[in-house]
Amino acid sequence: MEIQREAQLQERLGRQLILFPLPLQGHISPMLQLANILYAKGFSITIVHTKFNSPNPTNYPHFTFYPIFDGLSESESSPNDIISLLSLLNQNCIVPFQEALAQLLADKSGDPIACLISDAILHFTSAVAKSFNLPRIVLRTGGVSSFLAFAAFPLLLEKGYIPTQDGRAEEPVVELPPLRVKDLPVIKTSNPEKFYELLASMIQETKNSSGLIWNSFEELEESALTKLRQDFPIPIFPVGPFHKHFTVSSSSLIADDTSSISWLNEQSPNSVIYVGFGSIAAIEEKEFIEIAWGLVNSKLPFLWVVRPGLVRGAEWIEPLPEGFLEMLNGRGHIVKWAPQLEVLAHPAVGAFWTHNGWNSTIESICEGVPMICMPCFTDQLVNARYVSHVWKVGVQLENGLDRVNIEQAIKKIMVEKEGEEIRKQVLNLKEKINLCLELGGSSYNSVKSMVNYIASF
Repeated sequence: MEIQREAQLQERLGRQLILFPLPLQGHISPMLQLANILYAKGFSITIVHTKFNSPNPTNYPHFTFYPIFDGLSESESSPNDIISLLSLLNQNCIVPFQEALAQLLADKSGDPIACLISDAILHFTSAVAKSFNLPRIVLRTGGVSSFLAFAAFPLLLEKGYIPTQDGRAEEPVVELPPLRVKDLPVIKTSNPEKFYELLASMIQETKNSSGLIWNSFEELEESALTKLRQDFPIPIFPVGPFHKHFTVSSSSLIADDTSSISWLNEQSPNSVIYVGFGSIAAIEEKEFIEIAWGLVNSKLPFLWVVRPGLVRGAEWIEPLPEGFLEMLNGRGHIVKWAPQLEVLAHPAVGAFWTHNGWNSTIESICEGVPMICMPCFTDQLVNARYVSHVWKVGVQLENGLDRVNIEQAIKKIMVEKEGEEIRKQVLNLKEKINLCLELGGSSYNSVKSMVNYIASF
């Protein structure tokens, strides 16, 4: 809690930062966490945000919030076609963001503005910031390893690795070890060209930026950071894990069900499988049923987050077989959303069955919790491969979602010898995280460099 203590001592720097998060849960949370780190270092913070998925300002009374019009209709703001949503945001927000910046820069009552920090996917902010001569720093909310895979898309297209073909799924991508074709960060979309364009703009405007911030740390992604520094000749700041720098305020767009914690309090240490697939992923009803039976057949207690909309075509848990909940006899607890950081830190949790979004992956490592990996799309595919084959802190569900595979994966990580080795490895990484945040550690030093760099504008 070094940064929190510093917040009370730190003199305000008399400089204001404008932060612009992408309005999706996995992007809003790290941007607001970064805002807290920078606020504690003496900057005043203004959050420009869309009306869609607007963060709750009452959780952050120390920040100024500035909403802009995003022009999204209800159907357009659905995460069902995420590529279309991201493309629309990059078009619709240009003029409202220009007007917002003009107003904020003209307002002389607050601290002078040092720079803009925008989500890497909001690539349109590059041209807007340039038109005001305002330095723009990029926050990439995923991992460095997956970003390098995105940056390699022109090469992957040229070599025929993508679009991916089932027959080549297991083939190694020799240019990006340890990835196989099936681990490449693709997404099913009706418009792949739009996806490739979006990536190309994100990569190009990141290269054109004044710097790049990561919610990662040197010891986790050392070789990827070395390669990144060769390919992106801009200042790079791996200052993660963000949430370990301070006491976290909630940035959840869905209300947490705190019954998760009271239920966990009744369970034995390291006995519970926590199951959560993030805020966007969706699965088929038949997969949902297989997950349910795999959990039951493991004979282990489980806490399962079933977000409304997780199961395609269902409101919530209606597809469960009749009498399923009664049959559990208290061994399973199903909620719509859970306070994930609190759950992962709970001594009862023994494993995390995850979609491997970057926030979930790094939060699990921070708490020393081994993972069962079930990636759904884009960077999750890369993260899962690194979790299982590079960092060796989890196992991947590879051969489809059927109850037998699921039961085996759970037992492997919770009961068998392999699970013990994985647990040792993740606890070792957890210790490295604690060291990187301490005085003289890699993230501690990176925060210091970032603050000095931003203050120099």
